[in-house]
Amino acid sequence: MSMILDIRNLSRVHGTSGQKVHALRGVDLAVASGELVAVMGPSGSGKSTLLTCAGGLDRPTSGEVLVDGNDLATLNAKAVAALRRRRIGYVFQDFNLIPALTAVENVMLPLELDCTRARTARKYAEAALAEVAIPELADRFPDHMSGGQRQRVAIARAIVGDRRILLADEPTGALDSDTGEAVLQLLRDRCDQHGIAGVLVTHDARHAAWADRVVYLRDGVLVGQSGPLPEVDILLETR
Repeated sequence: MSMILDIRNLSRVHGTSGQKVHALRGVDLAVASGELVAVMGPSGSGKSTLLTCAGGLDRPTSGEVLVDGNDLATLNAKAVAALRRRRIGYVFQDFNLIPALTAVENVMLPLELDCTRARTARKYAEAALAEVAIPELADRFPDHMSGGQRQRVAIARAIVGDRRILLADEPTGALDSDTGEAVLQLLRDRCDQHGIAGVLVTHDARHAAWADRVVYLRDGVLVGQSGPLPEVDILLETR
């Protein structure tokens, strides 16, 4: 089983001099093809920082982040952006859709930014919308969708093309419980059926139960991990 995400001795320090904040301290995490890993921990433990570093949205202070064999530290900003468009899918809690674009146009965007022809990009985008079970919403604008529908569009955008890793930061936080479960099923299926490596940040043990493995952060340190959550005790108070 190949490792798609390999994080080694990762540290991230914000601020300077006496105002330093150690968001991450020497974190190691590897995620294999087809594996879904949940990241849990109290607020301020470094979960979101770990995800932004893994996705190339933030640069670590020290350590290594390898995505599909590419060491992000060796790439310039343009190359990191290209890798994000082609290999990394990111799902945000607040959807981050562009209101002036339709569902299919939002999904097409990373492909078009990578110079894919519009007709081809639309074909792939429509296939991604079909995969998340909303092909009929292709020409609808985000403001005319429910929260669950918007999150499905966001997932379609995250999986379109040849993505190798899917990063989800509290993707069900703005959704009701039934819709949230449906979104988690989509993430789980993507890992199982397409071999994507998934990382899910969550506060909710019920959501972490969808993962193959759960890792626990506290004060920027990885303090433990477990197998599938229903089989073990929760190691941290996450509220």
